[in-house]
Amino acid sequence: MDAEPFAKDADITKVAGLMADATRAAMLTTLLDGRALAAGELARAAGVSPPTGSAHLGRLLDGGLVTVVSQGRHRYYLLAGPDVAAALEVLARISPRPAVRSLKGARQARLLRDARTCYDHLAGRAGVDLLDRLVAAGCLLDRGGRYDVPQAGEAMFLRLGVDVPEARRARRKFAPSCLDWTERRPHLGGALGAALTGRLIERGWFERGQVRRALRITDKGRVGLATLL
Repeated sequence: MDAEPFAKDADITKVAGLMADATRAAMLTTLLDGRALAAGELARAAGVSPPTGSAHLGRLLDGGLVTVVSQGRHRYYLLAGPDVAAALEVLARISPRPAVRSLKGARQARLLRDARTCYDHLAGRAGVDLLDRLVAAGCLLDRGGRYDVPQAGEAMFLRLGVDVPEARRARRKFAPSCLDWTERRPHLGGALGAALTGRLIERGWFERGQVRRALRITDKGRVGLATLL
């Protein structure tokens, strides 16, 4: 008698195939900073011609890994959501690091390790350190893979302009632990992590650099975080 095949919870082959192509992987990784980019920008980032880039984006769109928004005659692409970003981050953690072959490459790697966006929340050393400080200050309670906000923590977030109840109502996980692919330790993800990172950038405590995804803490941010925590 033939053995019965194992039941599959999900068919991962289609998504895995889309991510396995080097051009599409470069485009998806470029979109990990959470900003919407035009097809031409993504083609340049992947090192391909505009027609080739458009063909790859069409496959990513059909596969549900990216979405497109229109502004007038222009179309801009985004990752389809935090689940896609999380999958890319997991793949980054288990993938070999590319060899650094230039001073420019070494500088970019250092900047990304210092502070960067992980889709829409703070990652790198800065993200890991910030989470440690929030937990040590009692603003977050570690629940094993996720975090909760006590009353004192809610007041601190409110001083920053982060609406904790609104983050709880978001259609995504509230405050999960997100394992950082460079530091191998968690930073804060989810709706709360995104809201917090947005406010830190709006206040000028962190600013975007020339290297995509890289962030830089400002002098104002160092003083602000030291005062707040």
